Amino acid sequence: MAEKIIQLCTPLNDAVVRNLRAGDEALINSVVYAARDQAHKRLCALIERGGTLPIDLTGAVIYFVGPTPARPGQVIGAAGPTTSSRMDAFSPILYAQGLKATIGKGYRSVEVRKALQQYGAVHFSALGGAGALLSRHIVKSELVAYEDLGAEAIWQLEFRDFPAVVAYDAYGASVYDKK
Repeated sequence: MAEKIIQLCTPLNDAVVRNLRAGDEALINSVVYAARDQAHKRLCALIERGGTLPIDLTGAVIYFVGPTPARPGQVIGAAGPTTSSRMDAFSPILYAQGLKATIGKGYRSVEVRKALQQYGAVHFSALGGAGALLSRHIVKSELVAYEDLGAEAIWQLEFRDFPAVVAYDAYGASVYDKK
């Protein structure tokens, strides 16, 4: 019997996140932010200085992606996940600000796993190498902040049935731990 695929709409709340378990398959809908290393670094520097963030992290989801430029008639270019561990130094700080989920590929550090438990958040994995396919699930794209970063700027994306798997849940479990 096939397992049920969970439909998720952002922003996420504690109850939704607490019901997700490592291995759950999800289709994500609504607003998700795209950001990579340099944008994360700037967000964390703003938090450290007590500044106002350019996005509201409460219940938010950040997709670790640097999309390629859109071709004429397209909303976005290829949008495949970036290696998650590149954001490990920044993620706990952002989870503490209300971020409820991140999306990337690959492993997360012990510190990130502890932060997921402490702040009640999850990390999703998306299929690496499938950027063109995944971009079909992005129906809107708008530059939000740090335009000077090019592909690493912060974008507000609108997802429609974006496929992902809960790789790390809010209880410390991971799909990578299962044999």
